[in-house]
Amino acid sequence: MDAVIDLDAVDRRILRALQTNGRATYDQLAAEVQLSASATLRRVKRLEEIGAIAGYAAVVPPERVGLGLTAYINVRLAKHTDSPRRNPRELFRAAVQAWPEVVECVALTGEMDYLLRVVVQDMAHYSRFIMETLLAHPSVQDCKTSFVMERIKTVSATPV
Repeated sequence: MDAVIDLDAVDRRILRALQTNGRATYDQLAAEVQLSASATLRRVKRLEEIGAIAGYAAVVPPERVGLGLTAYINVRLAKHTDSPRRNPRELFRAAVQAWPEVVECVALTGEMDYLLRVVVQDMAHYSRFIMETLLAHPSVQDCKTSFVMERIKTVSATPV
């Protein structure tokens, strides 16, 4: 696990502002955090260098680009595979990186090993993903799916 980054109040204001509007100019950002533009630029560059800002991205609602079905899939891995070189977890972790339908994968405690957030076009696309990709993987023993019926809250911002 990476070390916690020590942030002061100004750093936190900058991070909150950028999470709200990552396209703000340095002048706009400086006015919001009450610093000069040059001081704000130095702070942002430092936050990027130390890893407090990992990158910038556009937020794309899946439904607006034809990905109308979101599923959360609990995955249980087999304890052993035929591959003597790599264990099931390593094989699964490597494979999931190549599956475009998987937009998030987290390791879990409890009965299941992983939780995948998957976005697909429709039920036919979901079925193909499950049958031809996920369950076809040699490390996967079982999976259970829940479908999103309605999004109540979705944020990408970290509460700093």
